Amino acid sequence: MGEKTVKRRKRSKRVRLILLSGLSAGALAGCERSGPPAISTDNVYTNDYHVPGVGYYHAPFCAWYQFPYNHYDPQRKSYFYGGKWGPAPFESFTNISSPTAQAVAQAEAARTDIVRGGFGRTSGSHWGYA
Repeated sequence: MGEKTVKRRKRSKRVRLILLSGLSAGALAGCERSGPPAISTDNVYTNDYHVPGVGYYHAPFCAWYQFPYNHYDPQRKSYFYGGKWGPAPFESFTNISSPTAQAVAQAEAARTDIVRGGFGRTSGSHWGYA
């Protein structure tokens, strides 16, 4: 082999490594999540903990709903709790709990307070200037 062939192979290998590492970094950066921490079954939440796009947490029911816990609607003359309406506020000693796995999955899918990157984007960065 000539000297030019050896140099060309070394250069070619280096270019491939750079391209592969750049693609890997881009793919991983596109999957990053920015914003508030993830909702988890390991965390505890209090009544009326609000998640944008999801709703209000009802601790006795371990899930999020569209209205605050024991929200009163004067037209219905009813209170909202656990996804239904009742004639009186729901009474419970539970005011803090961990959500169910199903509630976490639904909440994470519906929330609007995070920025999700993904494939096909050239940049996942958001710049803020003071």
